[in-house]
Amino acid sequence: MKKIAFIFPGQGSQSVGMGKDFFENSAVAKEMISKASQRLGINFEELLFTENENLSKTEFTQPAILLVSSIAMAIFKEKCDIKPEFVLGHSLGEFSALVASGAIDYLDAIELVHKRGQFMTDACAGGGAGMMALVGMDDATVEKVCEEQQSKGKKVWPANYNMDGQLVLAGLKADLESLVDTFKEAGAKRAIVLDMSVASHCELLKPAVENLRPYLDEYVQDTFTTSVISNVTATAYNTKEEAVDLLCKQLISPVKYKHSIEANSANVDMLIEFGNGIVLKGLNRKITKVPTLNVSDMASLESTLVALND
Repeated sequence: MKKIAFIFPGQGSQSVGMGKDFFENSAVAKEMISKASQRLGINFEELLFTENENLSKTEFTQPAILLVSSIAMAIFKEKCDIKPEFVLGHSLGEFSALVASGAIDYLDAIELVHKRGQFMTDACAGGGAGMMALVGMDDATVEKVCEEQQSKGKKVWPANYNMDGQLVLAGLKADLESLVDTFKEAGAKRAIVLDMSVASHCELLKPAVENLRPYLDEYVQDTFTTSVISNVTATAYNTKEEAVDLLCKQLISPVKYKHSIEANSANVDMLIEFGNGIVLKGLNRKITKVPTLNVSDMASLESTLVALND
């Protein structure tokens, strides 16, 4: 039997129409979308399948992505009941990983990340928050520049360690914009301020931490069937106490995605990405030699099932 890990994308993987192929071809998908709509009072068919402004707002983006990932995994499990060696997600995707681990019901998770998005938005409201993508710099140089700029009063922090040469910063948008040339002079091939009003995984989200904690306490259960790899530590956890602590820390700590794949992928034969697109599959090509399959629609589901049986 092949050893498999399940992985789940985060924000940035969303697109209009995501999950529609599942919806049109699976009764399970229809039922899950209907139940999610009832639970949150959000029309998920409209949110997912039609052009709208809400899909780009984090309080809607987060439940939409988690729902599609959960549908992809549920349809896969109808066809292939493989227990993963571990589960792992990128930022928001860690909550999808918790669903896969059995520690939280997908409907509870959808409500939880909807609230998480609201708390993140509230924490950054009016504060001029933003994020920046850096390409072509090594981690140590980025960290050094950030530390130097912090000593000068700039609010900038490493937020997402995606792969070698690709790192995302978070902080005040004005500070990030003022440092574009500084990062280029330090070796960045590109320094792009992103069109975002929330600064994820940095100290600006401290107000969101205590707002989120009681909902984590309420919804996360001590029923893990497999370990989850933490974004904060790049190591495994499998208890409610650890989950609550680490998911609170995750809001204000950088996502160690690259480190998580480097530290854990050698323990499996394949990784399977569940959800819209192939963002993580693309990153993994640059991080590990372990192949990544994906389940993003019915065609990729069939391709993945074939590859598992080879």
